[in-house]
Amino acid sequence: MDEERFAGSVSEIIFQNEENGYTVFELESNDGEDLITAVGYIPYLKEGESLEITGKFVSHPSYGEQFKVELFQRILPTTRSAILDYLASGIIKGVRRRMAVKIVEMFGEDTLNVLLHSPERLAQISGISREKAIMIGEAYAARQAVQGIVMFLQQFHISPSFAMKAYRALGEHAVEKIKQNPYLLSERVPGISFRSADTIAHAMGMAQNHPDRIKAGITHVLTLYATSGGHTYLPRETLVRLAVQILGVTELEVENGVVTLLMEQVLRNDHVDEEECIYLSAYYLAERSIGHILHSLCMQTFPEDADTLVSDIADVERETGITLAPEQREAVVSSVTSGVTVITGGPGTGKTTTINTILAVMELRKLSVALAAPTGRASKRMSALTGREAKTLHRLLEIGFSDEGDVRAFHRNDQFPLEYDCIIVDEVSMVDVLLMDALAKAIQQGTRLVLVGDVDQLPPVGAGNVLKDIIASGTLPVVRLSTIFRQAEESMIVVNAHRINQGQLPEYNRKDKDFFLVQAQSTEQIARKVVELVSERLPRSYGYDPMRDIQVVTPMKKSPAGVIELNARLQAVLNPPAAGKKEREYLRTLFREGDKVMQIRNNYDIPWERLGGGEGTGIFNGDMGYIDEIDGKHIIVVFDDDKRVVYESGAMDELALAYAITVHKSQGSEFPAVVMPVFHGAPMLMNRNLLYTAVTRARELVVLCGQQSAVARMVENNAEAKRYSSLCRRLREG
Repeated sequence: MDEERFAGSVSEIIFQNEENGYTVFELESNDGEDLITAVGYIPYLKEGESLEITGKFVSHPSYGEQFKVELFQRILPTTRSAILDYLASGIIKGVRRRMAVKIVEMFGEDTLNVLLHSPERLAQISGISREKAIMIGEAYAARQAVQGIVMFLQQFHISPSFAMKAYRALGEHAVEKIKQNPYLLSERVPGISFRSADTIAHAMGMAQNHPDRIKAGITHVLTLYATSGGHTYLPRETLVRLAVQILGVTELEVENGVVTLLMEQVLRNDHVDEEECIYLSAYYLAERSIGHILHSLCMQTFPEDADTLVSDIADVERETGITLAPEQREAVVSSVTSGVTVITGGPGTGKTTTINTILAVMELRKLSVALAAPTGRASKRMSALTGREAKTLHRLLEIGFSDEGDVRAFHRNDQFPLEYDCIIVDEVSMVDVLLMDALAKAIQQGTRLVLVGDVDQLPPVGAGNVLKDIIASGTLPVVRLSTIFRQAEESMIVVNAHRINQGQLPEYNRKDKDFFLVQAQSTEQIARKVVELVSERLPRSYGYDPMRDIQVVTPMKKSPAGVIELNARLQAVLNPPAAGKKEREYLRTLFREGDKVMQIRNNYDIPWERLGGGEGTGIFNGDMGYIDEIDGKHIIVVFDDDKRVVYESGAMDELALAYAITVHKSQGSEFPAVVMPVFHGAPMLMNRNLLYTAVTRARELVVLCGQQSAVARMVENNAEAKRYSSLCRRLREG
């Protein structure tokens, strides 16, 4: 269908999301013959405004025919009466009809020009002070600036919601700044990629070897490899080679860009193993800071009467009826007497018992303890296992805005440290270098830090290799829990996890046990059997709820047995369409009432209400729940901890179907039953580390589905993708 264009005035605002500008409105055409219901991202739209809109008519399943706005242009009024109606609509903060009448009577058809270019002249009007006049002018200028950047960027297919983010990041002169350097968009506006900024720069005629493009390309390479590969730096030679490939310029031009960025301190350089390496400043400073702070914390000790400490541990053992293994006792003693203690161990080795004993001994000494974990699910599990409140690290550090009001920052830092005698952090294998830096800065001298995690699990999604580097440095007290307790030995999940970690094949299909392999060959056959297992066989044999008790974890997103395809198949079987069950398609994902979903990015501002009472803000990466309702404009999700969240259109890209999730996304979580498709794939992905992590997510049952040869290949493949990080060296340097 060809695009159509209409011009007219906005007669009614039906719905408006002030955050991203998404608006449903009625437009009365200038000829008076049409009343059009239109939808689109048009920030700050008010009733009475004149618009020219371009787009297509679409049919909405609940609301019928609507005009979907692809492009729009505001038409400013030119006659006295139209200007009066425009100002009287409340379009400018602080101006209502009585004041609008006075302004238009004074300046007539020149009113809008006065507001924009010489607002101080408003002070000539009785009742308007100079301060009030300047405020009105600033409000109008800000509105015009937003309109300007929206109009400017929409020609490059940048949505109004991102245009508003650009305005907040770059200010009222955003258009001029972008024209001078389009790469500010990718550098300053979250969600706008280097590729998008590069397209705009090309359309504006910027030369391929322009210095701004080369500098932006270099930082893009480092950012890309930090987010996708977990690197905190790249060897200079590698960085230059990759930038030359991406930018299509000469090596000399990239080298010149690197030198400039080093001089501007956007980048930092150092030598690792006699090789020059280039960092983004944030990662360079973070690794140095962590190394210095942990070394300093480690230097402090807390001399204890050995007999008293032994007696306290014995008291806890008698009270709980548990006898600690020697290494568990060592971990408790170190946690009480040392500034920093690292506790690592696989499943069934008693990490939870050790943490609970540390808590009990600390409480006997009247010492205050904070419990934390990297994700919401991990902190919830920590709370359940300890019987005490555990917070996410972000909540512990009090995430908020900086003093400037537009940059995310932790309120707890070296100026306002955490006030606890001891901080215990679980699932530290998931903590990246920036989060560890924020935590370290918020710990004051005199606080004990206990870091707990399984070093054999996958490294964090973010940059760095914090737990592994800390242990490898040999500079901090590390206690390895290796004894597998008798009750844990009865579980083939625990036994096989340790076998996999030691390079041995797991044992399958033993009667009355909890670890199985269902063989299938092609990925298509694997996918079909996974769906059958989840929807029929496991619920029938074990009584599991297929939605709430069984989690499919898979090595990759794209494959017939990957996340995307399995989610579509499982949704069709577990939550099929039905009369009265509403749906909403967003960015190629079909959401349906009843769907199992996951939050895939941290959103610190989104409000929630708890079903049992209470409210707050913040839903975090990895939180899982179910779609309770779709009302056309919103998707309403109830998360596992009974938080009810309303998602507007602009936030729906933070949701994903979660019938199947990647192994990386499963970290920090535990499920009654885990089903994992296993098949041959890229060696750097399909390795022992990944299989071990997947298996350890299950509490009661593991079912591998696929090729036995693929399982063997993963167990044999102990190679891990190399991560460039230098925290180990920083710790050794102190």
